[in-house]
Parts: sequence; C-alpha cells; structure tokens
Amino acid sequence: MAPPATRGHFSVVRLADAWFVACTSGELRQRPIARVIQGTPLVLFRDRDGRPCALLDRCPHRNVPLSLGALRDGQLECAYHGWRFDGTGTCRAIPGLCGPAEGKGRRAPSYACIEQQGYVWVYASPDTTPARAPWRIACADDARYTTVRRMFRVAGTVHAVIENALDVPHTAFLHGGLFRTAEKKNEIEVVVRRFGDHVEAEYLGEPAPRGLAGRVLAPKGGVVQHFDRFHLPSIAEVEYRLGDDSHLIVTSLCTPVSDFETMLYAVVTFRLPVPHWLLCPFLTPVATHIFRQDARILAQQTATVRRFGGEQYVSTEIDVLGPQILRLLLQAQRGERPPPDAPVDVHRVRMRT
Repeated sequence: MAPPATRGHFSVVRLADAWFVACTSGELRQRPIARVIQGTPLVLFRDRDGRPCALLDRCPHRNVPLSLGALRDGQLECAYHGWRFDGTGTCRAIPGLCGPAEGKGRRAPSYACIEQQGYVWVYASPDTTPARAPWRIACADDARYTTVRRMFRVAGTVHAVIENALDVPHTAFLHGGLFRTAEKKNEIEVVVRRFGDHVEAEYLGEPAPRGLAGRVLAPKGGVVQHFDRFHLPSIAEVEYRLGDDSHLIVTSLCTPVSDFETMLYAVVTFRLPVPHWLLCPFLTPVATHIFRQDARILAQQTATVRRFGGEQYVSTEIDVLGPQILRLLLQAQRGERPPPDAPVDVHRVRMRT
C-alpha cells in the first residue's frame, strides 16, 4: 500500500528575466524546431541571414504549431494556411489575401535570441529587449583548452538539478570510485560567499580526489584549488586547478523545460599536462557515465517528491550550496536582483572529504 500523500512545498520557480539555452547551434539548421522553456512552447528557426529566431509555437490564425511549418526565404510558413512570419513575429504574407498581411492581431510573440559558443540562447519574456547578455562559458574560447559537450534530459526541478551538480557529499557514494571514495580522511574548511546574482563555495586545503577522475587531474596528488559556483539564472560551475598545468571546469547550463523536467547542457573544459587527444577517449565516457548516474538518481528523487505531494529536505551545514541556490532563485522570481558583485553573506563550515 502506498504511503499517504502529504501536501508540502515544491522548489519550483519561474524566471522572467533570464536567458536559457534552447538548443545547440548544430541542431538549428534548415528546418524549424520545437522547444519548451518553463512550460512555454517555442519554435526556433534561422532567418535569411542565418540568425536564430524564436517565436511562440502557435499560429495566431488557427492555433496550429508553427514548428510544423517550413522556411521560405528566411520566413516561417505555417503548414495549415501558409501564413508567413519573420523573426520578429510579424506576419509578412497571407496567401489569397488582397490587402496587406501585417496587422497587430496577426503577429506571433517573439523572443530575443543570441547564438554564442555553440548554443542558441532564448530570453524567457516575449517582446522584450534584455538588459543583459547570456552567460559565457569560461575557457571555452581558449585554444589551450579542450571542450567536450553533452546533453541530458533530467526528470527534476531546475533547483534539484543545479544542487546535484554542485553537491560534494553525494559524489563518494553515487559516483564511488570515479571521483571520490566513501572513506573520509581529510577535514577541510569551506568558505561560502553569496553575492547579488551568484554564490560560491571555496574548498580550502582539499587533497586531490582519490577516485579515478581525480588521479587523471592530479596524478601526483597534492592540494587542489576547488570552487563550486551557482550563477543566476541556472548555471552550475565546478572548477579544479592544480598548479599551472591542470585546470578543469565543468559547466552545467540548465534549462527548465517544465516544473519537473530540465535540459542539462554539460560542458567539460580542461587543460592537462598530457596530450588531450590521449585523454578524450577516457574522460568523455567517464564524464557521461557520471552525468547519467546523476540523471537516474534525480528521476527517483523527483518521483518520490511527487508521490508524497511535496518535498522534505533536511539540510546540514555540509549542504553548503543547496539552500543558497534556492534563495537566489526565489529572489530572482520575485524580481529582486541586487548588484551582482555586492557581497551579501560570507560564512565558513568544516566538512570531511
């Protein structure tokens, strides 16, 4: 018999002032594609100059998805009656109509689009000129670094997915032997700094991880510089550095498809003192395996939360970023955004790794 359902809290947010990755550059080619961001159906296409465009995926004429249509000279043609729309959502042609096609009621809402570093970003609010540009991935444009990219569809809130990406304690168990081990010998200090639009945890005096991936990053051991960071609206960044030779950054670009489903665009950027062509065949499957393990446990977590009708999160001081991430997300949902570099809070905790 299933346990009785409770009515509790869900860590679900909707952000209006936010850029999200809608697709990779390679996915957006000669045909329109459908995407969903925060429950809103969108259609993406390229105009005649190759620039990405995004409209609400609904023809204002008869409610047919515009993503079923085709591109005609850089304009999106509806599959039902052939109405054509440009990248601003303006109707430019209505077959059979003798008068002008343009009209306020005939327009499809449009969403700001930017293509950078191999991704197409869409702004969450329609018919708006954003005040900020999307997030830029650290070192992805640096020729000294190698970049590996993967995509994962995860059953989880954007908060749960981001917290998982920045959660140290679970790595010794869910990913045991790959990154850390369950045997905890070292007590370290963690400095948590919260700012207007991001929060970071700096792990002081952390020895190189004892797992398989840690031995690749630091084959001779030593103390690593380790930072975990969350940046609004939905970016998780893990950085490891050992001296001047080894530098690894794992960036998770998280796009909320719906309340309980998130697209994770994972970017692993690294510079190591061994030939990168030799490492890629090893690092890529290991990183993919770790992300898939996370996706499976998050799906189980989400199913349990929904089964019981709400969350029950009991945090300790070593859950250093989860509550801070949720606080920033809720502030952003309310439209509260302090200056990004203004320090709001700094505190220290101790933990074993």
